[in-house]
Amino acid sequence: MFIDIHAHVYRKRTPLFNFCLPEELIKCYDELEIERGVLLPIVSPEIYFPQSNEDILEICDTYPDRFIPFCNIDPRTGTNSPRTDFEGILSHYKSRGCKGVGEIMPNMNLMDPLVQNLLGFCEKLGMPIIYDGSDQLTGDFGLYDEPGLPQLEHTLQRFPNLIIFGHGPVFWSEIGKLETPGERSYIFDLKGKQVGRVPTHKITEEGVVPKLFRRYPNLRGDLSDFTACNALTRDPEYAAKFIDEFQDKLHFGTDFCFPGMPVKLISVLKEWRAEGRISEAAFQKIARINTIKLLDLDD
Repeated sequence: MFIDIHAHVYRKRTPLFNFCLPEELIKCYDELEIERGVLLPIVSPEIYFPQSNEDILEICDTYPDRFIPFCNIDPRTGTNSPRTDFEGILSHYKSRGCKGVGEIMPNMNLMDPLVQNLLGFCEKLGMPIIYDGSDQLTGDFGLYDEPGLPQLEHTLQRFPNLIIFGHGPVFWSEIGKLETPGERSYIFDLKGKQVGRVPTHKITEEGVVPKLFRRYPNLRGDLSDFTACNALTRDPEYAAKFIDEFQDKLHFGTDFCFPGMPVKLISVLKEWRAEGRISEAAFQKIARINTIKLLDLDD
C-alpha cells in the first residue's frame, strides 16, 4: 500500500545508534503494509557513523523488490572546494540504479559554495535530492537555514530543474507562522540529550512552506520523521486543505532508523481517508503514486 521515500539501514550493527539491519526493516515494512522503501546512505560524520554507498547498493541488490537506492556524497569530498567535479561520481551511481541523492546533512550553510556545487551537479544529472536542515551551526547535523528558509528559497531559484525535498523539523515547523525562532527544531544539550520544541498550536496564519510550494514547482514534501506528522496533526482542519492543495507534491515516508520505531502517519492518513477528510485520490498519491512517478518505478 505504501512506498517509503525515506529510510535508513546499516549492513552491520554499529556501536553508535541502533540502526535497523535490512531484515529488521523488512519485518517492520511487512507489519505496516509498506511494500518498499528508498534507502538513504549516511555519509557525513556529524552525529552518525558514515556508511558507504556500496553498502546500500549491496543491500538493494539483495532485496531488489523491497529497497530502492539513493547515493550520497558529502560536499567536502574530493578537493574540499566548490570546484570539485562530481559528474563522474554521480554518473557512476546513477548507472548503478541510484534514483537520487541524499540524505544530505553535513552541518554547513545550505548556501555554502561547496553544497551549492554538489546540488548543481545533481541538477545536471537529473537526480532529486533529500536533505535535512538545522537551525544551528556546530553541535548538530543538517544544512543550516534561517527562520523563513531564505537559503532554501535561493537554492530553489538557482536550480529550477532540481527536485528538492523539504524534510525535518526546520522545514515542517514553518507550515504555519512561527511564534518564536527557537521553536523550529530541537538542539542537543551539554550532555548530548535532545531538548527544545516544535510548534503544536493551531495554524492561525500560514508559514513559508505552503508559499514555497505554490511558488516553486521543484519543491516536494518528504512526510517522514514525526515532525512532518506533527505539522499535519497540530491542525487537522488546515491539514485537510493543505493536503488537497499540495497532493501532487507530498510523499509518504518514515525516516526509519531503529527497529520498532512508531510511524503515526500511517494511521493518521488512513483515518482521515475513512472520515472523508482527504480524498482517496490524494491518499493514493501521497502513499505511493507520487513516488512511483518521480522515481520512474515499476508499479
